[in-house]
Amino acid sequence: MDLNKVFKNNEDWVKEKLSVNKNFFEELGKGQNPELLYIGCSDSRATAEELMGAKPGEVFVHRNIANMVISIDLNVMSVVNYAVDQLKVKHVIVCGHYGCGGVKAAMQSADLGILNPWLRNIRDVYRIHADELNTIDSEEKKYERLVELNVKEQCVNLIKTAAVQKAYRDRGLKVHGWVFDIHTGKLIDLKIDFEKYLEDIMKIYHLD
Repeated sequence: MDLNKVFKNNEDWVKEKLSVNKNFFEELGKGQNPELLYIGCSDSRATAEELMGAKPGEVFVHRNIANMVISIDLNVMSVVNYAVDQLKVKHVIVCGHYGCGGVKAAMQSADLGILNPWLRNIRDVYRIHADELNTIDSEEKKYERLVELNVKEQCVNLIKTAAVQKAYRDRGLKVHGWVFDIHTGKLIDLKIDFEKYLEDIMKIYHLD
């Protein structure tokens, strides 16, 4: 992409916004009050706001390779705590996508350098669900199922955190697992049984 084109696109975007609402940027500068925290993949094809039809200020977004929620990753944990404790979001969404390069890379027998410890977390998801995954003959279907299971496990990781547990108890915060079907453009709700997961997890991970 020509970088000069980026700035021209920006100028056109500003003009379009001001033509609809001359106070658009003045209102935008007053602060944010998003109800959603979206944790998605960094894949350039899966843009958070566009696929949800969200406007600026409506969604707090964090993206990384394969939409991971890792307890020792200070980046994602800082985002979760800020969004939940300070912005008081009502919903936290983990959204994976079919065709995820991170998930596929994790299943390859290759040394990927600095990516190895990150992708190991996805391999752990495979290990946990190996009995189910190993019954799937189609490699494509197996990767798609691993994408779904990875989303569910990252939701579990969210529910383990003190911020999410307290926000659920105090104001009914909910955690959701979605998948973006990159072949159709549709969002799929995996219908995570949040309360059931929470009940099971808090037997061990209760942080009250």
